[in-house]
Amino acid sequence: MPVNLFTPEDWFKLVRLPGLGPVSILPLLKRSENFDQLRRLARDFPELAFENILKQVDTKLIENDLKWLEGENCHLISIHDQHYPDLLKEINDPPLALFVTGDPQLLNLPQLAIVGSRNPTRSGLTNAKAFAAFLAENGLAITSGLAAGIDAAAHQGALTVKGRTLAVIGTGNDRVYPAANRELARQIAETGAIISEFPPGTGPQANHFPRRNRIISGLSVGTLVIEATLKSGSLITASRALEQGREVFAIPGSIHSPQSKGCHRLIRDGARLVETAEDIIQDLGSQFARYQNADIYEQNSSATGMAGDANELDDDYLKLLSAMEWEPLTTDEIIHLSGFTAGEVSSMLLLLELQGHVSSAPGGRFVRVL
Repeated sequence: MPVNLFTPEDWFKLVRLPGLGPVSILPLLKRSENFDQLRRLARDFPELAFENILKQVDTKLIENDLKWLEGENCHLISIHDQHYPDLLKEINDPPLALFVTGDPQLLNLPQLAIVGSRNPTRSGLTNAKAFAAFLAENGLAITSGLAAGIDAAAHQGALTVKGRTLAVIGTGNDRVYPAANRELARQIAETGAIISEFPPGTGPQANHFPRRNRIISGLSVGTLVIEATLKSGSLITASRALEQGREVFAIPGSIHSPQSKGCHRLIRDGARLVETAEDIIQDLGSQFARYQNADIYEQNSSATGMAGDANELDDDYLKLLSAMEWEPLTTDEIIHLSGFTAGEVSSMLLLLELQGHVSSAPGGRFVRVL
């Protein structure tokens, strides 16, 4: 693209143009070095009615946008910006600009999208947290939509291991939807990033979330679906990922559960059936080559570490493994020997199994293998 001589005010005007989106504006941007040149070029396309539409932009909203940009960790990342994610540029309708609260450098990290039901089962929530934690420990940033259910669990899983997580939202960055995730959003913004293509002040609208989903998949090298009904919005994200040439993974479930039917359909249509988080790492390993020389990737990998070595586990996990010794034990026996609660043991066992430290044994038992 030409040299970026657009001001933040220019970008706010462009993203607020009613009825004109990226598909209409991008061809003009590619030939324009500044806003005045873009306006002149637009006269060659009377069907755009650019000047008339520009008059509809509320100048007071632009003033509020500029005030938002003055806030702490608030960034406007235009498609001309060096921090604009390369993968997102490859889709056919990339946002003209992204509003980011947090660290904009993280936008170009290798990311895996984890999405799923807003009303998941207990098993679905546990899987989302454990898969996100394992993948974040292995250098992947976890990207999701800050929705209730699987999205929130995926963000939380990455945060528990001090990994990177990015939330793509369907409102302005000054709003949190659902409101119950306000504290989670604050935590994400501290060490990760909250991203939107919608300017400040934009509230939740039904048509915003399918648009948001294309960004979730567009930022990511692959998308993992954990529990989804046949009408789930997660299937939209998976569909966009396939259109964008990205990998799609799905975790199977009970044939009787409505929450598994969406994943089963994806698998029938060619998505990769996933049983362990290592399946994803193995499939995406070749994708990381493009990031090996990136400073931010090195920082992220060194900060989270690589999983698999028992010596790198924290004290609680080491205590649990020590209590198990090398004999198959029931969950109740492990709870008694370790002193942890049932919830703590269930969560830790799942992560240890994903990492290969523990294996399931007949009769609902677990045995230490590393």
